[in-house]
Amino acid sequence: MARYSRLEVASVMEKDGLVPLFFHPDLALGKKILKACYDGGGRILEFTSRGDFAFEIFRELNKYALEELPGMILGVGSVTDAAAASLYMQMGANFIVTPVFREDIAIVCNRRKVLWSPGCGSLTEISRAEELGCEIVKLFPGGTYGAQFVKAIKGPCPWTKIMPTGGVSPSEANLREWFEAGVTCVGMGSKLISKDILENEDFGRLETTVRKTLTLIKSLKQ
Repeated sequence: MARYSRLEVASVMEKDGLVPLFFHPDLALGKKILKACYDGGGRILEFTSRGDFAFEIFRELNKYALEELPGMILGVGSVTDAAAASLYMQMGANFIVTPVFREDIAIVCNRRKVLWSPGCGSLTEISRAEELGCEIVKLFPGGTYGAQFVKAIKGPCPWTKIMPTGGVSPSEANLREWFEAGVTCVGMGSKLISKDILENEDFGRLETTVRKTLTLIKSLKQ
């Protein structure tokens, strides 16, 4: 069962401004990625459910976080149906992120008071998600819609909290554009946890990049 309430999770998402996300079938490598993000100051991470037996890897990563990384919040992304969401919540997922808007996922997450962040691509979808209790909406694919889309949404709906995923990088120009448009936080995958870092197991560089990115985001939100 989740150790953090949906409001606690939303608060950390907003405070950090960054949700790293990754999937890797190697558990030992996954632990090193998680530790590097943690040592870099990150306190939340999305494990993307994209491979065979991904749930087994997440289960062990979550146990590791609970035992070794106090305050680290793990959730699961790329969830596409309520059954998968329920399975991951049984393993202690603290939040569920989806690439699409699904009311069945909203229902099972709300039943357990677990934060869910659905992928939305229109103001109608965003509004319906908020009616179903969504705290932070995922804009996906973020690079397709762009920062101007966020700015347009925030005009009539200034209360809406948006997390673009896809099309986000740790560069100052990219992050400045998103945060000046009004995003609450950003999801960042391969631009942060790159193929090069994984192949060379350069976890020191990942830790440094996470720390610099968090510092930059903090300055942009002031």
